Amino acid sequence: MPANSADIPYLASLLDGLAQYFPLSLPIVFALILLAAATSALSAAVGVGGGTLLIMIMAQLMPAAALIPVHGMVQLGSNGGRMAMTWRHIDMRRLLAFLPGVALGALVAAWVLIRLPEGVLELSIALFVLFTCWGPPLPKRALSRTGTLIAGAITTFLSSLIGASGPLVASFIKQGGGERHTKVATFAACMVAQHLTKAFIFGMAGFLFHEWLPLIVLMIGAGLIGTRLGLRFLDRVSNRHFDGLFKWALSLLALRLAWLGSVSLISH
Repeated sequence: MPANSADIPYLASLLDGLAQYFPLSLPIVFALILLAAATSALSAAVGVGGGTLLIMIMAQLMPAAALIPVHGMVQLGSNGGRMAMTWRHIDMRRLLAFLPGVALGALVAAWVLIRLPEGVLELSIALFVLFTCWGPPLPKRALSRTGTLIAGAITTFLSSLIGASGPLVASFIKQGGGERHTKVATFAACMVAQHLTKAFIFGMAGFLFHEWLPLIVLMIGAGLIGTRLGLRFLDRVSNRHFDGLFKWALSLLALRLAWLGSVSLISH
């Protein structure tokens, strides 16, 4: 008993020492680290959804000004790990067509600020995602090199405004076909490119990344563990079952966006 009592002040001192490295309380830090692992596993297993779920919960736990930059860096690490683990399956033709659009969208986002009525953006994205999931296939021209470049530009621009453009990118990747590993790997590579631009955009805007660096690093590390677990599930599921999970995950995310957009329009 005396030894245990002596350990209490030491533990309290240790926690106080750790707390100085984080801009949030330690319980929230631990919750975010576990959340990063769980959401990375989700994205690796069913192809999409982790990033959107992560930003939804982060929005309740951290300052709004830090939300999109920190989320972007965590997702950069998570998608980077997934891309590294699945690089043999990346559709390089589609990725190389997507990259110039990413650069273009990032440049526009760095210099242009648009103001749309609250809810319009969310509703527009939701309708597009639902159309790609349940409507007729997009015309071949939309999936051409030029169409892919345009998709890269638009989704990168939107990513800087709303934080999580994953459902939009994933719905485009879905239309291009391919087996489950190709979809997961190509989606991860496209998202790495998008999230890299956020470091540039928010760095130019003066965001102090170093204040959040310990949390970002720990969340990325947890995300890599989650990605490995999610990919084990991906290896076991068939392409047909994966396509069903992918489609329904996208649809649920789109319905959530539609709900948020509708509420915003009605309240304003």
